[in-house]
Amino acid sequence: MTQMRVRDAATFLGVSEDTVRRWIEKGTLAAGSDDAGRKVLEGTEVARLARELAVSPELHGATASSARNRFVGLVTSVVMDTVMAQVELQCGPFRVVSLMSSEAARELGLEPGTVATAVVKATQVVVETP
Repeated sequence: MTQMRVRDAATFLGVSEDTVRRWIEKGTLAAGSDDAGRKVLEGTEVARLARELAVSPELHGATASSARNRFVGLVTSVVMDTVMAQVELQCGPFRVVSLMSSEAARELGLEPGTVATAVVKATQVVVETP
């Protein structure tokens, strides 16, 4: 099983190390000690809490979709020429970039500060490990 230190768990959960320590004290997260006596958490335990904490904001009037990968965020940049547009969104800690027609970007009213949802449906997703 993968074990991680408090610092790494905090990074994956998007909180401070102090918050992780408080969750351990409160019993929200189970932790043990490694051979050096440092607090460590099982990767499965951190994944469980990450899934519980994951809240995807919904936009009003959302439609049904078969896509499961939805990233709600703020548009941070729109670079447009006569044919194509590059739209960047900041979705929590993730930067999502979409290429679309300039016509579509204009019709959607995409500009920095706009709230939007990036919907990803892919037949191939590459997963890497360290």
